[in-house]
Amino acid sequence: MAYTDRVQQILSWYGSDNPGTRANLARMLNHGRLKGTGKLVILPVDQGFEHGPARSFAPNPAGYDPAYHAQLAVDSGCNAYAAPLGSLEAVADRFAGEIPLILKLNNSDVLAKTPAPISAVTGSVEDALRLGCAAIGYTIYPGSAERNAQYETLREITLEAKRKGLAVVTWAYPRGANLSKDGETAVDVIAYAAQITAQLGSHIIKVKPPKAHLEVPEAKAAFEKAGIKIDTLEDRVREVIRSAFNGKRIVIFSGGDTKGTQEVLDEVRGLAKGGAFGSIMGRNAFQRPRDEAIKLLGDVMDIFASA
Repeated sequence: MAYTDRVQQILSWYGSDNPGTRANLARMLNHGRLKGTGKLVILPVDQGFEHGPARSFAPNPAGYDPAYHAQLAVDSGCNAYAAPLGSLEAVADRFAGEIPLILKLNNSDVLAKTPAPISAVTGSVEDALRLGCAAIGYTIYPGSAERNAQYETLREITLEAKRKGLAVVTWAYPRGANLSKDGETAVDVIAYAAQITAQLGSHIIKVKPPKAHLEVPEAKAAFEKAGIKIDTLEDRVREVIRSAFNGKRIVIFSGGDTKGTQEVLDEVRGLAKGGAFGSIMGRNAFQRPRDEAIKLLGDVMDIFASA
């Protein structure tokens, strides 16, 4: 398929990457209902590892089967499907080629409460290649006392992935003893996380929707001096996108905790108006009955397509 002008523009931002990596970025941008638009809606299902099976799948028991999620991503027209090693190994023989796959390379559980969040590496670039993936995924926690080790590990994994022609998707979730709960989603902190992730060489950056809170005093002073607007979600998203190389890195936003359909769609409208490249929506999709999930994901795609 011929690339649209928008896809060509986005690929031009990654000119230092080899043809394999750029081809895999194009695979995601040219797949599903949003193909060619430059927008992405990705279904991520790492919650079984991250939160536990009952919390994740009991609301819709079909979700205990990894094949359910991969089929949901295909049938709803998502650009890609992301999951940890075991889940992808369970479905790759059926779905590699049906939809771009993203192997989530690190994960953590909630059984140990630690003041300095860090995830274990649970997969490899070699696994991603073996399973036919288009990209690898990795989580960092800016603000954690373990952040430097996370950054160094991500840099090594990113180098290997790029050498072998894979794209890199990074989940950037600020957490740590020096951040308040509100600070984890403060607009200055989320924008900073996007900048850090771009500097680490990631192709696609995943962050949470930013709230109208300024956490770091020095950043607050800078926001106020520059007159940066943060009143609406649209305003805040625009600043996060600007912080990722002035919009020259793909930034997508998480769906977060399960919420009502209207609340999800209102949030997505704010994201789209602010220039978001899309959503990576897990629980708000797969915890709903299948037909409802497909309808919701389709509505989300329609909002981004028309933005």
